[in-house]
Amino acid sequence: MSLAPILDSIVLFGDSITQGGWQANGFAQKLAYVYNRKMDVINRGLGGYNTEWGIPVFEQMFNKKEGHPSHSKCKLLTIWFGANDACIPPSPQRVPLDKYKANLEWMIQALRSESSEYYSPWTRIILFSPPPIQLSAWAAALADREVPRDLDRTFEETKRYADAAKEVAAAQRVPLVDTYDALWKAAGEKEEGLTPFLSDGLHLTEKGYEIVYEELIKVISRDIPELHYDKLPMVFPAWDAVDPQNVRSTVVSRYVDV
Repeated sequence: MSLAPILDSIVLFGDSITQGGWQANGFAQKLAYVYNRKMDVINRGLGGYNTEWGIPVFEQMFNKKEGHPSHSKCKLLTIWFGANDACIPPSPQRVPLDKYKANLEWMIQALRSESSEYYSPWTRIILFSPPPIQLSAWAAALADREVPRDLDRTFEETKRYADAAKEVAAAQRVPLVDTYDALWKAAGEKEEGLTPFLSDGLHLTEKGYEIVYEELIKVISRDIPELHYDKLPMVFPAWDAVDPQNVRSTVVSRYVDV
């Protein structure tokens, strides 16, 4: 037995920074609230993953031959990788810059190309740049682990990957949430100014996610206005629109195949 796709969905795809979007007042939580009864928000953030490891997950999400995604139609996909790809050697998480760009391009084209088995013409895509890093805080976090680790990132390398994400977005003509620039400007363009926005030098705080959420809503409003929550009807009617004498005909969703 399969469930009918009651609501269309927004799928958030990325690493731990996406995964952390479910924390209190995270960007995923805020999206789920404003899109309640309009679109489901599905978080596919995978802590520690890079674009190379994310591709097999992407294939499972969108391979129609395997029936994915069976729960709903993905109308908006956000892709937010780069923080781990930008690790420096010998980290196993590192993905070379050219390969990182190629992986992002592959995901975008996999959904756009009619010859692709992952073709999804109804899915709009928004790309995110990775956020800046506060090296002193991240070094302290690594040193404080049960098994201390050496510093595995640099400020300059993270910036290169953020710039690469912007280049891919421009070349592929997809909207971009420029997380890097938004947080860097909020920090006064000083590394020490990132403290309110990064919990450990890498992952976002509530204030950091607030900036990301606001930037995402701006991008949706500007580039995909038809998917803004204010423009979407509720899938099921408001309670005062239900006919008590004929409940089924008024409550069955118009999106369900019956």
